[in-house]
Amino acid sequence: MSHLAAALFDIHAGQGLRQFAELAIALLLSSLIGLEREARQKSAGLRTHTLVGVGSALFMEVSIHGFGALLGTDGVALDPSRVAAQVVSGIGFIGGGLIFVRRDAVRGLTTAATIWLTCAIGMACGGGLPLLGIGATAAHFLIVRGFSVVSERITSGPSFDRVELHLTYQAQHGLLGRMLELCTGSGFRVVDVQVETGTDEARTAAEVLLRLEGSGSAHPLVEALTEMDGVRGVALGRHGDSTE
Repeated sequence: MSHLAAALFDIHAGQGLRQFAELAIALLLSSLIGLEREARQKSAGLRTHTLVGVGSALFMEVSIHGFGALLGTDGVALDPSRVAAQVVSGIGFIGGGLIFVRRDAVRGLTTAATIWLTCAIGMACGGGLPLLGIGATAAHFLIVRGFSVVSERITSGPSFDRVELHLTYQAQHGLLGRMLELCTGSGFRVVDVQVETGTDEARTAAEVLLRLEGSGSAHPLVEALTEMDGVRGVALGRHGDSTE
């Protein structure tokens, strides 16, 4: 019992209260991340993240304190970073197993990255850097919770409506190009252009169907097209309005 008590309070032995406290911090932080993943019903949840965090912390403790007895031995040179490097490369097998492709869409990237981050947090705690581990845990919640809201707002953006314009205009005067420039300059994207030349012998009349996509009102564009020289008629197909 005396030897056990001495080990518990001997920090230099690598099995003292400090090391147990570091493992406990790794347990707590990795559990918080695991609970967040579990709440979102991800493939890797509470148990996986907790095991990764505690395991990586233990590897760091072993790397730092587990080979102290070999210090001073002739021909032996210790490099504690070697174990840490193996943990970093080894966690890739777990992360890779979480990534899969379904219907040409990659799934599991965020969960795999979270496993990788949990491993780093556990290593920080086991390496005597618990404040960095706490900061990284806070960063995790900021990224997965806060950034998702920002991402949804960015990707949703304004809704785009499609409109159809039926135009009759005077052909062979470069008018179609100017009309297209006016459409794009008004904030619309030209999706489709269908041109039909008139049947008269002089072939001076032509009709075009423009399919446009944009978020604004099409009525100002219709008015601007109507006022162009050579345009004989404009019909807004989506609303059934026409200006002759």
